[in-house]
Amino acid sequence: MAGLKEKRGTIDRQRLDLSERQAVEFWMKRWGVSREQLTTAHRAAGRLVKDIAAHLGKKP
Repeated sequence: MAGLKEKRGTIDRQRLDLSERQAVEFWMKRWGVSREQLTTAHRAAGRLVKDIAAHLGKKP
């Protein structure tokens, strides 16, 4: 699909998709949290980065 090639290598800074390894690693490093903490916050707060950050007590 042509549209997917354009998104390759970019990280959506508004939504977190746990199936995207690069995005998960980016947010883990930025917030200093483990994969488990990030997954738990994602399940509790939803997929919006601002909501996950608020749940973790971090800046988006």
